[in-house]
Order: sequence, then C-alpha cells, then structure tokens
Amino acid sequence: MGDTFNKAIANEGGAVCIIGRNKEKAEQRAAEIIAAGGNAIGLYADVLNEQDLQNANDIIVKKFGKIDGLVNGAGGNQPAAVVQPEDDLFHLNMNALEQVMKLNLFGSLLPTQVFGRSMMATSPSSSIVNISSVSAKTIITKVLGYSMAKAAIETYTKWFAVELGKRYGGKIRMNAIVPGFFLTEQNKTLLTNKDGSFTDRGNNVIAQTPMNRFGKPDELAAALVYLLSEDSSFVLGSTLEVDGGFTKFGGV
Repeated sequence: MGDTFNKAIANEGGAVCIIGRNKEKAEQRAAEIIAAGGNAIGLYADVLNEQDLQNANDIIVKKFGKIDGLVNGAGGNQPAAVVQPEDDLFHLNMNALEQVMKLNLFGSLLPTQVFGRSMMATSPSSSIVNISSVSAKTIITKVLGYSMAKAAIETYTKWFAVELGKRYGGKIRMNAIVPGFFLTEQNKTLLTNKDGSFTDRGNNVIAQTPMNRFGKPDELAAALVYLLSEDSSFVLGSTLEVDGGFTKFGGV
C-alpha cells in the first residue's frame, strides 16, 4: 500500500520522501517515481530510533527546504502476537504484543515528534496523516496486539489534533485514515487461497462488507491525498473510514 501512497502523492506534484529500514528498497521506489517524471528520495531510518529519524529529517530539509506533510505508515503485525482460537487466553505472548504495540503506536508518535518540529518551522500549512484500522472500531478476532495499537492511534490522533488546533490554529493538522480490508502483502494469505478464491476469513470479511468486495488501493490513496491537501483545511482530528461500510454493518 505504501507504494500506491507514494505514487499518488507524486502524481499530485508532491516531492516524496520514502523512509524505511530497507534503504535499497526505499531508493528503488524513489527511482521509479523519478523515472515517471516525479520528484522523490529514498532514505534509511528505523521509526523507533529518534536519531535515525533526525538524520532523515535533516537530509530532507536540506534538499527540499521544508516539510509539508507526514504519513505515519509504519506498522504491521507478527505471528507471535496473533491469538488463535486454540490458544490459551491466559498465556498470551506478552513480548510479541508489546513489540506490535511499539511499532504501530510509537512508530507513529516518534516520527511526529521529529518531523513535526520541522513542519512547524518550515511550512505555512502542513498535515499529518496516521493510519488506523477497522480493528480499532470493531473487534476483529485473532489480531489483539494490532487492534490495541490502532485503538491507541485513534485516541492519539484526536488528542494531538485538538492540541494542534488550540495552539496553532490550523498551521499544522492531524487526521487518520481507517482502511477496511485491502489485499496487501500483509493479509493476502489470510484472505485468499493460492488459486485466488477466498479463505473462510475472506468470505467472512466480504459478508460483513455491504459493498461486497475488498477495497482498491487507489481508493485509499485518494483519501490520503485529500487529508494531506488544503482541500481538508478545516478537517481536524477526524478518522476517515474507507471500508466499504464494514464498520457500519451489524451483520444482519
């Protein structure tokens, strides 16, 4: 999904700074954007390492002179933090749950702290977009750690946005996107079989989604571009659900 986000921002004329732990991959994605006529740079940083983030921040400001937007897209799950139906609820893997919480929650808080300072100093109007999940709105079985982290992201988004609004009056905004189910590398094997048919979990998701399909990456990218742009200048602390009605349907 990150690649779709990058290209969508570039297509709107934005200079894209792709940051990740795999510098080679980040540089490759930046090269693809440049080859298509866009402006991009790939940089290394671990989102849980403040010095890494500061180094990336300094390179970006030196190259582009300002930072207008931040997408906190780091996150994910790990097998040890997934609670299977046969698992003992009172012997959960606390270490795995903590790691998932840190990546998804503090992997958004720390970049905001570092890049937010530069946004305040260099941009007349800027926007931060966090990535939430439908698992923050309703219970999705198995993904306990991920769900707790995304619920925390929802609270963080609202709390921080209120403070931004009261203190700076729109100079910098924060909102979040709430994706429904999209066929990404992270969940493709959970939702589809090798032959392309749906797994039982995939069928359950479709049955719970009034639009009767999974989302398309471009539909999520459009929401991101909107929240980053001045078109959403009076949108603050919102969580924009792009889920085909998943969180609205009671199942009957």
